[in-house]
Amino acid sequence: MARKTTSPQSPATHDDPRSRIRAAGLRCTAARLAVLEHIAAARGPKTHAEVSAELGDAGFDRATIFRNLTELTDAGLVSRVQLGDRVWRFELARQPVRGRAPETHPHFVCTGCGTVSCLDDVQVAITPHAPGRGRARPRGIRSVTEVLLKGRCDRCG
Repeated sequence: MARKTTSPQSPATHDDPRSRIRAAGLRCTAARLAVLEHIAAARGPKTHAEVSAELGDAGFDRATIFRNLTELTDAGLVSRVQLGDRVWRFELARQPVRGRAPETHPHFVCTGCGTVSCLDDVQVAITPHAPGRGRARPRGIRSVTEVLLKGRCDRCG
């Protein structure tokens, strides 16, 4: 059975996954609760296949897990990210702070083993080069909503 977790991203009044599900206007079913707890406990974004494999022993089929991932995403409890490989990954949604939109964070994909990690403590900024020292930032960029870094993790060297 999935263990109860508290996410550092969730506000203190919504630590309980059951409360978060109900506050989003959804029924708190066993499958929905298991999926949300699993996503909250994950160290990085998970694919539908990964969540299905990890929750399959609890008696939930792939279709049920996919439907719940979609419903939790639509309700704003889970975020869906695509990291360039045409596979959706799901992670706990960031909560708005003081009425502002939730902060996004970069992800790291290891080109050796494929591990995906959230880079919560990393800030990435796009700054134009000084005149005459290379190309400036393209004029079409107004804001950056997703950043994906690729490289090799410590295990793959």
